Amino acid sequence: MFAKLLSLSSTAWIVLAALAAFGAVVWITSRGQRRFTTKMLAQAALCMALAFVLSYVRLYRMPMGGSITLASMLPICLFAYLYGPRAGILAGVAFGFLQMVQGAEIKHPIQVLLDYPLAFGMLGLAGLTRGTNGGLSRRIPVGLLAGLLLGTLGRGVWAVLSGVVFWAEYAPEGANPLLYSLGYNLTYLLPEGILCALFCLIPGFMGAVKRLQTL
Repeated sequence: MFAKLLSLSSTAWIVLAALAAFGAVVWITSRGQRRFTTKMLAQAALCMALAFVLSYVRLYRMPMGGSITLASMLPICLFAYLYGPRAGILAGVAFGFLQMVQGAEIKHPIQVLLDYPLAFGMLGLAGLTRGTNGGLSRRIPVGLLAGLLLGTLGRGVWAVLSGVVFWAEYAPEGANPLLYSLGYNLTYLLPEGILCALFCLIPGFMGAVKRLQTL
């Protein structure tokens, strides 16, 4: 049995880790409730695994944390859009823990919570626009784009707060810590959000998502 486990591919290990992280968060937050189906858990693991892989494709890495990746926020926002904010936030929190394992910038325990589980959990706010603009039936997914905006803004709020509280000492002399943190985090979150939106506008993207949801 252990030999078979050791022979698993890296992709399989990522999926297992994503499923374990999501399952742990679900178990902790919703014991006694049966609202998460096997299909939903599997799709959550798939979205987190895809996000985790995409997060390794870094187009630019900031010196004190934060990167422009190949739209790694999109799978989490998409899962939230399909299943609502509660499920999306849980998936985002679990993905935040995976990001910590990937290589967290650690300055303080509270800072780690702000920058990872709490910040990535806010990607689940994309679920607040669930079902708007015809759901998955429109060529231009206005609802999903609005959800991406909410999720990116939510993540940004926690990142900016972390910057003000824990990273202000790195601001240039005389600079306002809030404005500095805002500018720093916009440097990578804005391009990342735009990249996610561009992926949503690829012809056939929403149709592929709709087919995936029916599996």
